[in-house]
Amino acid sequence: MKPTALYIHIPFCDHRCIYCDFYSIITSDNIEHFLSALKKEADYYSSIYSTNRVITSLFFGGGTPSLMSTEYIIEIINHLKSKFNFSDEAEITLETNPGTVNKEKLIGFRNSGINRISIGIQSFDEYDLKFLTRIHDKQTAIKTVYNAAEAGFENINLDLIFNLPGQSKEKWKLNLQQAIELPIKHISAYSLILERGTILNKLVLDGKVQIQGEDYDAELYELTIDFLSENGFMQYEVSNFAKPGYECIHNKAYWHHQDYISLGPSAHSFVENKRWWNYSSLKRYINEIELNQNAVMNYETLTQHQLQDEYIMLALRSDGIKIEEFINRFGNDWLDEHAKDFEILKNQDLIEVKHNTIKLTSKGYAICDEILSKIL
Repeated sequence: MKPTALYIHIPFCDHRCIYCDFYSIITSDNIEHFLSALKKEADYYSSIYSTNRVITSLFFGGGTPSLMSTEYIIEIINHLKSKFNFSDEAEITLETNPGTVNKEKLIGFRNSGINRISIGIQSFDEYDLKFLTRIHDKQTAIKTVYNAAEAGFENINLDLIFNLPGQSKEKWKLNLQQAIELPIKHISAYSLILERGTILNKLVLDGKVQIQGEDYDAELYELTIDFLSENGFMQYEVSNFAKPGYECIHNKAYWHHQDYISLGPSAHSFVENKRWWNYSSLKRYINEIELNQNAVMNYETLTQHQLQDEYIMLALRSDGIKIEEFINRFGNDWLDEHAKDFEILKNQDLIEVKHNTIKLTSKGYAICDEILSKIL
């Protein structure tokens, strides 16, 4: 049985934050039509890919999936389980934002079969939250985490953003300190990225907001790695830290170059060396499903060279290049060609080679993109 991940993109949101570039819409129109289309899309892909596959993870992203009623989410889960072969231990994650759920709703989500919750806090600092145009404050964020734990969620992730305008090291460390004091098992810590088309990007281009430099960003990142590792959170990917045994199964599927099927507007899939992506517009998505049972906007079939580059990039971002696995898939040529590069990187304490794996060190993670640009 081939391990496969499932992703569901729920596009509905109550507010668009200034930094967000994910497809979302601020309306409740078409919620039922979307559900109907989603089921038809699931039927289509299950008829092609359900044989000899086992679903190891299901991830609800968005948008804000927690805006949906528990009954809505249950209907999606039940339909997917009737069409695909789910592992008994499948990880099922729901993204949620503070201010969109209370304890009662979280209990409903837990009873629906969701066993992992990812909470988009971004910051515990009131000034930062206002700058990011989040709808919650610090106390709402903290209460949401405790409500999730009391609702029965043992596996809780927090999303945090660093290198916000004017953010000092002391302020960022206070964010991390507050996070580890909560009943959580996972932290995703991302550097603020300017995405084209976002409100924040326009503010920076217009000179109304100034972003701190790359060197300072690297210092904050190193502080993050050191602080979290000292407090029991193992770094297993560039931006992700977990207590032992709580690494995100779904995200590891991406980083390990496994197959994943994604449903919903703007969703991207990767199966058997082929990648395709859906139309972003919800109305276009629904119309395409009605006409064709899928909403594929375009696709590409990756060459062996492209697959190799992706494998290297994803592996070095996470838990390293498994040498034996790499040779079985792509041969020895690339490893032989870059043997001297690896020796230099090893001497600079940027990589380590052990257990037949080439892996970035904490120092290497800090300049991951620079290393990848040199060897790919």
